[in-house]
Amino acid sequence: MAENPRIQQSINGQTVDIQTGGSGDTLLILHHDIGNPGWLPFYDLLSDKFSVYVPSHPGFDTSDRPDWMRSVRDMATTYQWMLREMGIDKPYIVGLGFGGWIAAEMATTASDHIRGMSLVNPMGLQPKEGEIMDQFLLNSEEYITSGFADLTSYHSTFGDLPDVDQLVTWEINREMTTRIAWKPYMFDRSLEQLLRAVETPTQLIAGKQDRIVPPVCCDQFAGLIPNSTVAHIDQCGHFPDIEKPDELANLIIDFATL
Repeated sequence: MAENPRIQQSINGQTVDIQTGGSGDTLLILHHDIGNPGWLPFYDLLSDKFSVYVPSHPGFDTSDRPDWMRSVRDMATTYQWMLREMGIDKPYIVGLGFGGWIAAEMATTASDHIRGMSLVNPMGLQPKEGEIMDQFLLNSEEYITSGFADLTSYHSTFGDLPDVDQLVTWEINREMTTRIAWKPYMFDRSLEQLLRAVETPTQLIAGKQDRIVPPVCCDQFAGLIPNSTVAHIDQCGHFPDIEKPDELANLIIDFATL
């Protein structure tokens, strides 16, 4: 996996690790619950148009763990604090899966400080049909592979067999996910009400073969956020940033540069 420059930002006495690249308007990418696997080709595509920042969430990967943090809303508020400390105002936010939930929470309290956002297979709402896959009933590798329509891109990213360091990182990230998104699992009942106040231009993107988050969740988000749009990617599961990077990047760029 390619590496890009890393910076560290201290928030409340703890460090958030951030990968960055590109130039132009700021674009913040909030990663999945599995963590940030490194500088992906998807990030490169977006860095052709934007200054891209990809933080590892507090408590994920190599970022410090805030032991006090107990909700996704806590994490969203911490990110708002981080952006203010970095002097970043009105970023475009791309939220991937779990990161889509964080982005949505940020928009409920700071809609006027977000230029726009793309929520990709977002968690955060209770599906009206089906349910969000419970990763804690599976091991990490089973959970992640279930998020691909075709395992070719999974193996090209993580190898034929994930190494020990990767498995340990996945378990660290699962443990932090448990702390902040366990009950109810991967959604917040109040978010449905708060999204009605969001004025941020919002694009919802669903992988048609997503087995982790039912694609109907994108329609639910769109029904709550005024003037939002929905796009679908065919032959794609929960991780289009890995599985369909070109198609996903083109959708985001087209919407973000309107």
